[in-house]
Amino acid sequence: MKTFFTETIVRWSDLDANMHLANSSYMNFTSFARIAFLRECGIKLSDLAKHKIGPAVLREEFSFFREAHEGQEVLISVSVSGNSKNGEIFEFEHNLYDKISGTHLAYSRVFGVWFSMTERKKMPPPAEMHEKIMANVNQEKCRVLSYSDLKSLPVSPQNIDPNTLKNA
Repeated sequence: MKTFFTETIVRWSDLDANMHLANSSYMNFTSFARIAFLRECGIKLSDLAKHKIGPAVLREEFSFFREAHEGQEVLISVSVSGNSKNGEIFEFEHNLYDKISGTHLAYSRVFGVWFSMTERKKMPPPAEMHEKIMANVNQEKCRVLSYSDLKSLPVSPQNIDPNTLKNA
C-alpha cells in the first residue's frame, strides 16, 4: 500500500463559531484516519490493548488551505513518511481533500512514538505489528528516524518555578 485513504463527513459537532471545520476537528480526523490505517494493516485496538501499548503523538503540525463545512464529505490520506528501524519512532503525513471536487483542504505531519501503558515510556511495537505496518509503507518515501530526531524537535520543555505563578 502506497497511500491509504479513508473518508468521513463533517458533522455539526465538528464546527467552530465561524461555522467551518474547527482546527481541533482536523486533529480528530487525522487520528481517526491513522487508526483506520492500522486496521487496514491488520492491527486492531484489541491488539494494542493486549500488548499494552499505544501511539503517543509528540508533535502534529498543520497547513490549512480551504474551509470545510457541515455535510461536506472529506477524504483523508495516510502515509508513513518516517519510521525508526525498530518501529519505536514514527511519522505520518496526511492530506485532507473534499471528496467531490478533490480540493486540497489541509496537510498534516504527525511525529510520535509507541508508548508502553505499563512502563509509561516509549518502546518498540511487537515485531509482528512492526512488520504489518512496514508491509504497507512506500520504502522509497519513508525516511529512517532515530533517537536524534526525537531530540531535535523544534520545541523542548522549559520548566518554571511554580512559585513564580502565585503573583501572575
